[in-house]
Amino acid sequence: MMMRGSSSRESSLAHNRWTNISSHPPFSDLNDINNNNKCLSGQPLSPSSKINSKPKGLPREHIDKYKRGHTHPVSALYQLSQVLQFQLDMKETVTTAGITGFYFAFCAVIDGVQYKTGMGITKKEARAKAAELALEELIASLENDGIPSDVSAGPPPLPVREKESTSPEIHSGRAVIERKNPIKDQVPNVVREMFTKLMDSYPEFSGCGGTVAAFVMLSPEGCEVVALGTGSSNTKASPAPTGRILHDSHAVVTARRSLMRFLYRNLLLFFSKNSTLEEKSVFQQDQTTKLLSLKNHFTLHLYLSQLPKGAAQIPSQLRLNPLSISAWEVNNQIGLHVVVEGKVFSKFSSSYEQMGSHVVSMSATDKIMQWQVLGFQGALLSHFIEPVYMSSIFIGDGSCSDTRGMEMAVNQRVDGITSALPLYYCVYRPHISLVSSAVPPDAHPSQKSLSLNWSHGDLMVEVVDALDGKSTEDSPFKSSPALASRLCKAAMLSRFNLVAKEAQREELLTAVTYREAKMMAKPYQEAKSVLKSYLEKKGYGQWVEKPPISDHFSM
Repeated sequence: MMMRGSSSRESSLAHNRWTNISSHPPFSDLNDINNNNKCLSGQPLSPSSKINSKPKGLPREHIDKYKRGHTHPVSALYQLSQVLQFQLDMKETVTTAGITGFYFAFCAVIDGVQYKTGMGITKKEARAKAAELALEELIASLENDGIPSDVSAGPPPLPVREKESTSPEIHSGRAVIERKNPIKDQVPNVVREMFTKLMDSYPEFSGCGGTVAAFVMLSPEGCEVVALGTGSSNTKASPAPTGRILHDSHAVVTARRSLMRFLYRNLLLFFSKNSTLEEKSVFQQDQTTKLLSLKNHFTLHLYLSQLPKGAAQIPSQLRLNPLSISAWEVNNQIGLHVVVEGKVFSKFSSSYEQMGSHVVSMSATDKIMQWQVLGFQGALLSHFIEPVYMSSIFIGDGSCSDTRGMEMAVNQRVDGITSALPLYYCVYRPHISLVSSAVPPDAHPSQKSLSLNWSHGDLMVEVVDALDGKSTEDSPFKSSPALASRLCKAAMLSRFNLVAKEAQREELLTAVTYREAKMMAKPYQEAKSVLKSYLEKKGYGQWVEKPPISDHFSM
């Protein structure tokens, strides 16, 4: 859930991992150190204090000291991360249970697993509460796992290499600590496996794999691909009030619409009134707001085989400092971009305006930035679920040397917007990092105009001709003789109506058109309006909307 507050509450991931604790203590600034009542040794720290980077105690010693109140929760959690060699982030997030007011919210993320949210009237208080909640679960799991209490001090031994597995270690029904295969290795591995499996099943469409995007869910059961898409173009067709044409078939857009199908499928499981099916759903319900959210310890991650088109491809030498380059160059590079027939134009270029009646789409980079503020679920799904954000974005582009452009485009351009957003919405800053490629080097994009989509539960892939915006004649999956894609707006509206009926949301069934159903999602529309106004005010350009006629259709 979302909190309101000043601009200083902008969400940011705590990157002060305990990788060099002698110079980077696990607090956000020196004031946190000075004001903290307890430190690693049980005594107050001064800014000049240096902490030994090798914890001398064992997990038992650290745990006992924390239980006696001699160690601050945040410090204790970072101590365990050092001893047990897991990746820890204290991430600012959004409030839960419909709590409004001036609250900060943080949660601990351990090797990609998100723990319960802690809240407080200050960031320090919220971080401490989040650490307490994580420690409560973590210590219980560790103690049940029988950690010896008298092993000689020193760094933990390297784990013995076991059979390769993409699944996290399971204990008491959830992932505890994944030492062998961290999330940044797991994601490209499972994407590679799924992509290879699909291509082996449909070798005639192997040329569709030039650009791949996939959504991966990390849960207590493991790490798996839940949606995948390929493609690098958009349609030539003019907008029409049918809802049966796909305007944008770029990989991340295709994958995101496939993710929406996955979410609809899990909503139907949740509202099935069958306890067995409901248990299989990835959702849980907040009894206060009645909105659904992903179950505890379920996180979503985005894999991209290439840097997305648009501002993410900012030249590495570009700086935001206006004294170093011309204002025009800054706007041209980090401003909004549009795509016409697969070609990218800066919003400050007049070239795209000469494209006549061709459909204009915002660039993939701009859409990712938008989704990290509004959520990847879109307007219709927001009637049922809280915003869905990505915890990580992984770039498997071998020609990419850094993610600076992506960081600037996705995170920095929306700095300061959180306080203006309505309840539930925030700037959710994902981890952005380079990983190994999941696309085999022999996946040549010989079928550039084709786009492939698949989501968890599908028996067959669907192949779309991006230029026509419809399924191809030889697509393994075809929804009808008219070849309307299962990702089109009309298909989404059909799923929306089905879920509204199962959820007994009669008020939603009164919407006559697709556009009316979207506009009824008032918090989402308010957040979208705030975002567009903010980007224009900051000088990044005006967001281009598709002609309203494309939304004026009914089932």
